[in-house]
Amino acid sequence: MNDRPHPGGTPCPIRRRLLKTSGAALIGAAMPFGASASADRRLHLTSLHTGESARVPFFRDGLYVQDALAEINQVLRDHRTGEIYPIDRDLLETLHILQSELGSTGWQVISGFRSPKTNAMLANKRGGVARRSLHMQGRAIDVRLTDVSTRRVRDAALALGAGGVGYYRKSDFVHLDTGRVRSW
Repeated sequence: MNDRPHPGGTPCPIRRRLLKTSGAALIGAAMPFGASASADRRLHLTSLHTGESARVPFFRDGLYVQDALAEINQVLRDHRTGEIYPIDRDLLETLHILQSELGSTGWQVISGFRSPKTNAMLANKRGGVARRSLHMQGRAIDVRLTDVSTRRVRDAALALGAGGVGYYRKSDFVHLDTGRVRSW
């Protein structure tokens, strides 16, 4: 697995954990019995704004699948501007682990990548939108699972300790990011 550092110069906690354990223990716990760290890692993502969906193995035979990553980037694009940006692989790993650990069939995506223009518009329009949001770097996503409560998603994400976790009970979604570990 490519251990590319985050902007701060160190890999995020999820990447460190995967590397430290060679992926076997962490991924093995989140995958069906008998699966290995080199097994396919799949995601099922559906954008609630466009209706587009990606159901792809994004990691296969020890490598990231470039066509699958491109498809994920397309689905998670800024639906207001159409701008596409590469989604952080660590975020994809987090989504995969949570989806597998919670036994879910897939994610509903409220917000993936946000262009600076969209982020500024949202920050001016309503509260709670960070002016320097990690959404603009492809390092954050607002989601819910189709078949698991957002409270359970939040609890599992907090236990994973892979980045920021925001719980929006009234709006029924969870914010996940690959920034520093924190919660709200």
